[in-house]
Parts: sequence; C-alpha cells; structure tokens
Amino acid sequence: MTTTRDVETEGPDGNGEVLLSVSDLTVAFGDNVILDRLALDIKRGEILGFVGASGSGKSVLLRTILGLIRKRSGTIKLFGLDLEKVTEEQRLRIDMRLGVLFQHGALFSSLTVLENVQVPMREYLDLPKKLMDELAMLKIELVGLPPDAAYKFPSELSGGMIKRAALARALALDPDIVFLDEPTSGLDPIGAADFDELVAKMRDTMGLTVYMVTHDLDSLFSVCDRVAVLGNRKVLIEGTIDDMLKSEEPWVKSYFRGKRARQLDLAARP
Repeated sequence: MTTTRDVETEGPDGNGEVLLSVSDLTVAFGDNVILDRLALDIKRGEILGFVGASGSGKSVLLRTILGLIRKRSGTIKLFGLDLEKVTEEQRLRIDMRLGVLFQHGALFSSLTVLENVQVPMREYLDLPKKLMDELAMLKIELVGLPPDAAYKFPSELSGGMIKRAALARALALDPDIVFLDEPTSGLDPIGAADFDELVAKMRDTMGLTVYMVTHDLDSLFSVCDRVAVLGNRKVLIEGTIDDMLKSEEPWVKSYFRGKRARQLDLAARP
C-alpha cells in the first residue's frame, strides 16, 4: 500500500523535499476572483513567512489548502499527493500530519487547556484517557506553559498563554507541517519575540515545517527562512529577506524597506 511518506518529492532545484506544492490555483467567490493561478512550494524543515496586504487572500489560501474553502481550479499536493485524487484513508493520514493554529487561538471556551490539546487525539486516535492525559501534558510543557495551566479555561489565560495552548493543540499529533495564522497578533513585543523563539525551537528540535501567515516584520526578520508575498491574486515574489530588501516591486519595497523595516534591519545586523 502506498502511504503519504512514500511519495514525497524533491524541490525543482533538487534542494530538499517539497511537502506542500500549490500550482495554478484559482479561488473565487462568485465573480470575485481572490486567487488567480497562484503557485507556491514549501520545503521540509523551513519556516515560510507568508505576507500581503489586508484583504489580499492570505487566509483564503490557507483555508483552501486545509480544505475549508473549495478551489475553482488548480492543484494542491501535500506530501506528494494530489488532494483531489487521494483515497479517504490517505486523506485521513494527511490530516494527521498537519497542525493548525488559527488566529486568536480558537480554543474551545468550555474545555480546559488539557481537554483542548486532546481534541485532535480524540478525533483521530483511540487512546486510553490516562495516555491522552500524559501526552497532552507533554505538549503543554513543550510549549512552555506551567503544569497548572492544563486545568485552566481559556478565559483564565493571558493572550500569550492562549497562543501557546493553541500551539500545543496544533502539535498534539506530532505533525510534519504546522500552519500558523497570525500567531503573534495581539501580543506585546516581548511576548511576540518569545513566541517566535519558541516556533524556531520547535522547528529545530522536532523537524517541523512551518507555514506562517503574518504581518509582523519582527517575525519575518528573526525566524523566517523564506518569505512569499501575495499580491495581484498570486505570489509576487518569494525568497530570503535579502531578496525582499532588493525587490523593486512597489508594495514589497514599501513593506520591507519602509522606515520601520530599516530600523529592524539595522538592529539585526552586527
């Protein structure tokens, strides 16, 4: 039997596996075309920052990749498999290899942190309660939350703790790819920097691949290996921060070479 792990492919330059490949993707709501023949690849082990102006379609792309929004045309491949052609069993295996942190955390308010982290386990696995409790506690500790946070409800947590709890839930099944939607939104600069450091640590220790939708320049400069910019309904440019700083594309130039970006760049350089 072919599994998702049997068909992963190298990137077009032969430099690393491509875990997510999007090609010729078009998404529209009626006559309103949001994404038009968009193409994007993500390689194993990288942190990709995905940016664009408000309303450009960043969250639409993310939700389309996750199957929450239907595409009009194009191809989405995860782990080398075309999502339109997979069997039900293959789709289940793919879903188990994905973790998602939605904007604002999206924790279930009536569940404790421990119970929130266990939601994916209950959905996909058949485990004894004691084992689920132990695994959930491991994830909670992994993201830097104190043990007593496990028994608190989301309303009892700070914004930073909510983000960490949501990340623990995203990591519940030890995924290969984690999708983060505005993970530092609403956090103070110190909390945002701590979260960025945590994401980088998770990538290095767990071998995660990270798709991060963000508008946070600090995150882009400090933890992202590559950046993809969405504009005019497609990816305008993708590359390193240095590539972004050299771009003459008007929006990219304004975003990455504006006053605040220059201050960050100078602060980051020795």
